[in-house]
Amino acid sequence: MFGPYELHYSVVNTTFLEPEVAAGYGITRGSKRAILNLAVREHLQEGTQARTMALQGRTWDLIQNQFLEFKEIREGPAIYYIAQFKFINEEWRFFEVDFRPEGADQTYTFKFKHQLYIN
Repeated sequence: MFGPYELHYSVVNTTFLEPEVAAGYGITRGSKRAILNLAVREHLQEGTQARTMALQGRTWDLIQNQFLEFKEIREGPAIYYIAQFKFINEEWRFFEVDFRPEGADQTYTFKFKHQLYIN
């Protein structure tokens, strides 16, 4: 939670995506490739509402540093952002994302780490 905003995130190996799904979103599948998926919802009195956001981020491990290029995806009322990156098997990936939801008066920073494996 960041004030009234709830940030959802996931890190997924691209090989978990069906080839047709990956192709439809312009995602390159590969054993050493993954995506970061982010979505933000604002808590309102009548429930939660998906929000667009401005964001930038990066990911790194002990060897490589990469700036993330996010692509906005809209499916019905859902709005989410995906960024592709490469990884080394069993290495911890560190992530730092700065995001500003639509209508927010400040930018928030989200940091986390995730270990990825070749499958």
